[in-house]
Amino acid sequence: MLNNPDVAHLLEHWLPGDEVRSVIPLGAGLDNTALLVNDEIVVRQAREPDPDAVRREAALLDLVARHATLPVPEIVFTDPEKGILSYRALPGTPLIDIPDADSTALAEPLGTFIAAIHAIPRADVEHLVAPEVDLLSEWLDEARAGYEQVGSLIPASARAEVEAFLHAPPPSEAKRLTLCHNDFGAEHILVDPDTLHITGIIDWSDASITDPVRDLALVYRDLGPDALDRAVAAYRTALTDADMRRLVFHARCKLIEDLAYGLESGQTRYADTALAHLEWIFPSGTT
Repeated sequence: MLNNPDVAHLLEHWLPGDEVRSVIPLGAGLDNTALLVNDEIVVRQAREPDPDAVRREAALLDLVARHATLPVPEIVFTDPEKGILSYRALPGTPLIDIPDADSTALAEPLGTFIAAIHAIPRADVEHLVAPEVDLLSEWLDEARAGYEQVGSLIPASARAEVEAFLHAPPPSEAKRLTLCHNDFGAEHILVDPDTLHITGIIDWSDASITDPVRDLALVYRDLGPDALDRAVAAYRTALTDADMRRLVFHARCKLIEDLAYGLESGQTRYADTALAHLEWIFPSGTT
C-alpha cells in the first residue's frame, strides 16, 4: 500500500512542481485504501490492482460529470498498473456522520441527480460498467446469512417483521435497467455540515447497469419515507407498484447488509445507523 515516499514520487511524476505538504489517511475499505494529499487530492489504491477497472472508472467519472446535476470527483491522474486513481477532493462531510441532520431538504436535489444519471444512454456506458447479474433470490439469501450474524442486535419487537421478510419470496425481477451509482448511501453523499448543501457524490467503484430503484432504495433506507417521496417526485419517472416492492426489498436487504458490515468491520456508525432506521424500514416491527 501507498506510503509518503510513494505519494511524493507519484506527484513528482504526474504533477511536477507540486510539493507534498501533508498526507492524511482517509480510511481503508474492503477494496481500496485512500490518502488525502495537501488537503486537495485524494489518492486511492486498490488492494488488488485491476488496470482495466481503473481505466474504466476514470472514463466513467468523466462521462458522469458531463451529465451530473451535483458535483462528482474530477480525475487528476491514474496509474492503472498500480491500481491507483487520483481525484480532486470534494469538500464536505459524509451525511452518515451527521446523524441528527434534517435531511428531507436534500431529497429533491438527490432525486434530480439520480434521474440525470439514470438517463445516460446505456450505449454510452456498456463498455465501462458491467450489468448486475445477481437475482433477487440471491440478495435474499445474502440477507438471510447476514441476519444469522446480527439478529441478536435487532430489538425483539422488530424481529418478527424482519424474519417475515426473510421467509417471504422475493419480488419479481426488474424489466428496466440503467446506469446506477449502486451504492448511494449516506456515506457517499457529502454535505456542508452547517447548511446541509450537497457538495458531492463520491465512490463510483460499484457503478453498474442495474435496476434503477437501487439508488432510490438507499435514499429510503438512509433518509426516510418523507425524503423518498420527495426524491421520487423529483425523479419524474413514475414508479409502478412492482418498482416500489423492489425498492423496499433492496432497502431492507441493504439495511441488514450494513448492520452485518458494521459488526464485522468494527465501524459502528454503519451498525448504529442501520438500527436507527429500523423504525421505517421494518415499521410494523417497532410499533
